[in-house]
Amino acid sequence: MSRARPPPLVTGISPKEGPAWTKVTIRGENLGTGPADLIGLSICGHNCMLTAEWMSASKIVCRVGPAKDDKGEIIVTTKSGGLGTSTVSFKLFRPERIGILEQSAVWVDEVNYDMRTNRNKGISPFSLRPSNPLGIEMDKGKVPQKDLEQIFPGMSGDFTRENFSASWYLIENHAGSSFEQLKVAANNLKKQASKKNEGSLAYVKGGLSTFFEAQDALAAIHQRLESDGTEKVEGSMTQRLENILNRASNTADTLFQEVLGRKDKADSTRNALNVLQRFKFLFNLPLNIERNIQKGDYDVVINDYEKAKSLFGNTEVAVFKKVYAEVETRIKALGNLLLEKLLQTPSTLHDQKRYIRYLSDLHAPGDPAWQCIYAQHKWILQLMQNCRDEFISGKRVGRGALELEGDARPAALGRLGHSASLKRGGSLRSARPSTWPYETPQQVQFVEKLSDVVIGQLPNFWKLWISYVNGSLFSETGEKSGQVEKSKKNARQRQNDFKKMIEELTNRLVKLIRGALLPTTLPQGELSVYGGWEDKMELTGAWFTQIIHTVRGCHEALSTLEIPNDLLQVIQDLLLELRVHCLMVTLLHTSEDVKRLAEKEDWVVDNEGITSLPSKFEQCMVQMLQSLKEPLEIKPGEINVLQLDQVQDQAAELSVSIMKVFINCLEQLSTKADEDFDVSLNISVDLSSPDRFSRIQEGFIPTSEQRLLIILSNCQYLERRTFLNLADHFEKHGLTGTEKINRVSMDAVRELDGKLFEAYIERRADPIAGSLEPGMYAGYFDWRDCQTPTGVRNYLKEALVNIIAVHAEVFTVSKDLVPRVLSRIVESVADEMCRLMQCVSSFSKNGALQARLELCTLRDAVTAYLNPDSNTSFRQALDSLPQLHSGADKKLLEELLNKFKSSMQLQLTCFQPSNVQPVKR
Repeated sequence: MSRARPPPLVTGISPKEGPAWTKVTIRGENLGTGPADLIGLSICGHNCMLTAEWMSASKIVCRVGPAKDDKGEIIVTTKSGGLGTSTVSFKLFRPERIGILEQSAVWVDEVNYDMRTNRNKGISPFSLRPSNPLGIEMDKGKVPQKDLEQIFPGMSGDFTRENFSASWYLIENHAGSSFEQLKVAANNLKKQASKKNEGSLAYVKGGLSTFFEAQDALAAIHQRLESDGTEKVEGSMTQRLENILNRASNTADTLFQEVLGRKDKADSTRNALNVLQRFKFLFNLPLNIERNIQKGDYDVVINDYEKAKSLFGNTEVAVFKKVYAEVETRIKALGNLLLEKLLQTPSTLHDQKRYIRYLSDLHAPGDPAWQCIYAQHKWILQLMQNCRDEFISGKRVGRGALELEGDARPAALGRLGHSASLKRGGSLRSARPSTWPYETPQQVQFVEKLSDVVIGQLPNFWKLWISYVNGSLFSETGEKSGQVEKSKKNARQRQNDFKKMIEELTNRLVKLIRGALLPTTLPQGELSVYGGWEDKMELTGAWFTQIIHTVRGCHEALSTLEIPNDLLQVIQDLLLELRVHCLMVTLLHTSEDVKRLAEKEDWVVDNEGITSLPSKFEQCMVQMLQSLKEPLEIKPGEINVLQLDQVQDQAAELSVSIMKVFINCLEQLSTKADEDFDVSLNISVDLSSPDRFSRIQEGFIPTSEQRLLIILSNCQYLERRTFLNLADHFEKHGLTGTEKINRVSMDAVRELDGKLFEAYIERRADPIAGSLEPGMYAGYFDWRDCQTPTGVRNYLKEALVNIIAVHAEVFTVSKDLVPRVLSRIVESVADEMCRLMQCVSSFSKNGALQARLELCTLRDAVTAYLNPDSNTSFRQALDSLPQLHSGADKKLLEELLNKFKSSMQLQLTCFQPSNVQPVKR
């Protein structure tokens, strides 16, 4: 069961006063859901249903009947809402009744006054009939007129004609009506017929006595004529009757001559007044048109013109023709003015619709709406091209020049996110100056300005086309004259043309951006039109990110207009290439940033022997990945650029290149010549002093050996932590090829590590091993002729002190490097001692004891750093010596060993395993 609707409410009536049979328009709310829903309409107490014509739920048209009340409300009754109310009233003018002998200046016995051209013609009674006699909603059928004429030959569907066919009328106007609706229509016809019958019956009853008297008189005349015959005889009844009638006619003419004369005079006066009124309106019209055009009251001009056209459009009076021709000239000039304003740019969508409506009401030639669309299309294209030309010519150099008038949107640069400061080593980029917004690259400013032009103009352009398609550009006059259907037909024919316009606009947008950012993607012939940015600043990845943000915003704004996706695909393709280009540019610029990290090395190590360089490198890479977050983000309709095989390979290669650049940076730091450092800040240290590194502070310039150790420590840190952390970051941000990047990076850093390690061992081990032989044979020492050993000779003590110095040097940089370095140093010394012992041809008893003492002393001192190779060297050296057989020799050897260990206890402590942590720097 449907819920009850609100009762009808009448809020307006036009006109508000008039005589009977005045046509009025009633406006209000809830005035019915259709013609069948309207069951009652009274004005001033008179039922007006016979002439009521339901137009919409807010509009009804009818004629006011001869009501009893002079002023009253307008009451509408509907099935769905019941009895309604009214907030307005209608005033009914009543003509004065004039007797046959009363004087009157104007003949007022009129039913209706019509301002039509052929006003002297009588009003057909059918004009008062409703256009929908059945009182139900009309549903026009699709049966052609020719078919109906063949089915009903000689008949008509017009109910005002004598040859009216009800079947024709139903097929033509109610083909889709249901049986229930037709039953309602039948009831409506019965009601109308009963009302008409009642009126006719009352008329007959009122004149019934006169009718009977006339019938009796005619019957008596008939009988008398039959008895007298048909011949005309003087003195007969017929002759006497004729004479009586002639006298009655003469008496009537004499009696009513004055009244009829006054009537003719009143008619002439009224006609003269009407002509004068028309004359006044017409001759004032040209001046009024000019004044209203100057004031911009185009609606008034059009209404006056329509009125004049209906009154004088077909006049044959020469004076009226002349004035009306002048009116037509003014209207033609108005049409040209409106067309000029319509095609004028820039203009708002509201003004464009208004001018199109005016031109349609004036029945301007051509298609003003399409002319406006075409002009707007050309203007937007020119705006876009002018934007590029202004930047190329250098007219736009400041940020302020870019803002559109009245544009309250925040500047695009304000949307740039600022990267977080690095935790160590500070930001990799210099701080932005206070004038930074004015130093925005010209390409970035151009893309933002171009996007502002497109977003500002294209939506109105699209809305104008939609209004053109659905016919909402026209007024009610245009709707009734069929201009809406004509417009829709024209729009259907021009759909392809408009589609080409949108394609041209989007292609122009894309080509202009390509010319500024991706000139290599344009054909050579188009570079002269869209290129010309060669002398502009090269953009970084951050600026490309901002451009991507701007282009995405432009695409989203156009998508909200429901423009077909195929027309916006070129923008999606551009976004894909910009994202790929941004990725590659960011990786290349990161490689340059990493290359400059060598300049930031301060050589200050932490507790783990690591400088700030690995941390700076890691944070540089993390910052790069964070800057790629927005370009790599997948918006609706976009694809993942990292899923493209070619992009994957290029990104992986560039990432590997960045790793290799940093490793090469470390290698260059390790091989940097001493003279490249500021020697004024160097610290003079003694290699024999184990605590010499305690004074290393910021500003310290290390020796080449110290640099090797620091770089070695950094390489180990890269392998253990940095590269693994970066692999996690790569995977987190969706970059593919992480395994390859990590593998190649590990191989490269290990290769550098081995190279630097061998270089350091060569610098430290060779001098120690090379000093053994000269020290061993100093003073012409001979193994075959020597005294009884009294202790370890100085050359061995010096070798141990040098090993201790190396230990101190390595320990100060990195405790983790000590076993690795000392093992190789001891291996080199053990190998040299083995070689020297094996080269001795023979030993005396004392010589063998002395050699065994020195070998055992050296071996026992560095026991913690012996490896299989050094153990083998010591064993082979001892095997080459004669064995000790006497107990005295063994006892002496042990005493001398203990004596040496006791005297060198402090120095040999560094070779003992301990938990001493390296000094903090």
